[in-house]
Amino acid sequence: MRTVLYPGSFDPLTNGHLDLIERACRLFDHVIVGVAVNAEKHPPFFSRKERMKLIAESCQHLPNVEVVSFQGLLVDAIAEYEANAILRGLRAFSDFEYELQMALMNRSLSEECETIFLMPTPNNSFVSSSIVKEVALLHGDFVQYVPEAIACAMRKKLKRMEK
Repeated sequence: MRTVLYPGSFDPLTNGHLDLIERACRLFDHVIVGVAVNAEKHPPFFSRKERMKLIAESCQHLPNVEVVSFQGLLVDAIAEYEANAILRGLRAFSDFEYELQMALMNRSLSEECETIFLMPTPNNSFVSSSIVKEVALLHGDFVQYVPEAIACAMRKKLKRMEK
């Protein structure tokens, strides 16, 4: 079985992320969305458990998707989940340099570690979780950039934050 691990903080999952997951489902038998614990991205908008639940809800139409959480080295997660490759999205040239360095480091840590890069669809090429959060926190219209389940959860969280 061909398995790919798509790691990220997914805080929140965007339509760009979902587009890559859907496309990966056509290329791989099993797609694992790995919610990474990232100490540099604090405080998170959603907890790790909330993100996992929302991603699973947003991917319920995809029978070959599994949502997990991991901490530590990506190559260790690849081994733990028996994945054949890592999936990463490249939105802009600036992403390429960072992603290339990460792919080469992962490959140096584990010779079997392959990285697959997918380009976003044009309407998702500028969307990032950070930008979506910023727009939402500044009361802008963010719903077109995230799946419906995420938009509902973000609206609820924003209302609680205003109280």
